[in-house]
Amino acid sequence: MMEPELDTLEEKITQFVRLCQQLRTENIQLRQQLAVTTSHNRLLVEKIGAAASQLEVLLSRIPESKE
Repeated sequence: MMEPELDTLEEKITQFVRLCQQLRTENIQLRQQLAVTTSHNRLLVEKIGAAASQLEVLLSRIPESKE
C-alpha cells in the first residue's frame, strides 16, 4: 500500500535534485556572464574617460571668440 507513495516521493525527490543541479549550473553561468560584463563595462568607462580627457584638450586649444 505504501509502495506507490514511496515511488511518487522518490520521483519528486529526483525531480527536485535535477532542478537544483540545473539552477546551480545556471547560477555559475550567470556569475561568469556578470564577471565578463562587469569587466567590459569597466573598460568602456575607462575609454569614455580617456575620450573626455582628449576632448577637453582639444577644446582648450580652440581660441575663444571675441564677440
